[in-house]
Amino acid sequence: MKIEIVLAMGLLLGFTGCSSFNPAPGAQPGQTAQVFEHQQTLKAGYLLYLPKGYGEDAKKQWPLILFLHGVGERGTDPWLVAKHGVPKIDTTLPDFPFLVVSPQCAPDDKWSDELLLALLNEVEAKYSVDRHRVYLTGLSMGGFGTWSLGLHHPERFAAIAPLCGGGDLITPFVSAMDQKEALASLPIWAFHGAKDPVVPLAESQRMVDALKNRFGVRDVKLTVYPDAQHDCWTQTYANPDLYAWFLLHAR
Repeated sequence: MKIEIVLAMGLLLGFTGCSSFNPAPGAQPGQTAQVFEHQQTLKAGYLLYLPKGYGEDAKKQWPLILFLHGVGERGTDPWLVAKHGVPKIDTTLPDFPFLVVSPQCAPDDKWSDELLLALLNEVEAKYSVDRHRVYLTGLSMGGFGTWSLGLHHPERFAAIAPLCGGGDLITPFVSAMDQKEALASLPIWAFHGAKDPVVPLAESQRMVDALKNRFGVRDVKLTVYPDAQHDCWTQTYANPDLYAWFLLHAR
């Protein structure tokens, strides 16, 4: 992968209102570190990736991936988030048409639906996002966050992909009462390693089974890697089939 650093991408494209951190080794071209703050109560650093060609056509709207990292990348340096997952892969390929927003969870904290939803609202308002094609994915702690946010707000996402995570079944129960069709029509592709010693495979399996059999979700599936342990994300996020699957779906 060719490694370059692009500074002040937001300024070059005419954006204001975001603070930037210094890029770290391994930063992708077009990816910058930003700070989100909402009413002085919600704040998070995040990495923002803008695909090639972004801004050339003011009317063009782009699909967006919201990526949630695992417990090991919590902190105050958003470049830690690029250790795994979507912000790590070679997004310089010309056929990678997504904006990518990768927030960082605060130290000793866990993912907050409120913060993530507020961040998503801000990004959608500030950038040329196709709101019909917003996708959610995350690994480990981020897999749990993906289940939570995606099932609490199924109407906001065209598809979700939780990796080696799990969740509670109260969330889809409430969503099935409040927005039954939005939940039933949410495409879900879960991934897990069969030998995961950290989050048992059963966590993903029970979520998929319940959504399919109890809540009527029409497009939900689970890919199990027979020999993988907790790290099922390296091969998942390197697989172009995941991104092609995202683009098959629009909300």
